[in-house]
Amino acid sequence: MKDNSSISPDLLETIERYHYKTMSTNELDVFDQKINDDPEFKILVEDVRSYINGIEEQALKEKLNKFHDALPHTLQTKPKKFRRRQFQFMKIAALVVLFVAIGSFWFLNGSSNERLYNSHFKPDPGLPTTMSTSSDYPFYDAMVNYKQGDYQKAIAKWDVLQKITPQNDTLNYFLGVAHLANKSETKAIPFLEYAASQPKSVFVQDANYYLGLAFLKKDDSVNAIKFLKLSDTEDSKKLLEKLDK
Repeated sequence: MKDNSSISPDLLETIERYHYKTMSTNELDVFDQKINDDPEFKILVEDVRSYINGIEEQALKEKLNKFHDALPHTLQTKPKKFRRRQFQFMKIAALVVLFVAIGSFWFLNGSSNERLYNSHFKPDPGLPTTMSTSSDYPFYDAMVNYKQGDYQKAIAKWDVLQKITPQNDTLNYFLGVAHLANKSETKAIPFLEYAASQPKSVFVQDANYYLGLAFLKKDDSVNAIKFLKLSDTEDSKKLLEKLDK
């Protein structure tokens, strides 16, 4: 599939002229032929035309004013070029709103694995932060950061503890999940692999599930399925059903 995630101003202007029937006969013939030969281009043209039909003049003027106000002052002091600039910014404003309005059609043509990951990933809720003993305080102090969504701070604190006790399955598991929540699946995998390799760990099933998600994020379906099958969690089973389709 072609990558139509952006439309050049020239193409947008061409579609506008096609929509308003201001093309020359020869140009219209060429444009119609391209629409007939390229189904994806036809969809793109139809989306732009639908947007043009639906946009109200006042709303477009308001968007233009916002773009115009954001211009450096030196660019706003050239009245002779205002109509040209106005036209360009109208096209830019229309383009921005277009892709929001049509549900980001072209952007959704990315990796299906990544979309599955985004719809299924939720960070582990974490452990109760009842800091009963002073020796546990550093771990639970980081857990507070983790549960507040400050994954970077939690990772920094847990890293110190993990270097002291590298074979602690709890530390490895939560470091892996924290890295995954922090959008770093590559860093998450080694920690999750260690936690998943400990058969007596209470985190082994969840570690395999998050490992599957990490590989899914990396668009590695083979390893994603491998680790999801090693987990008996309901989340793993539901995700495997979608991967098998």
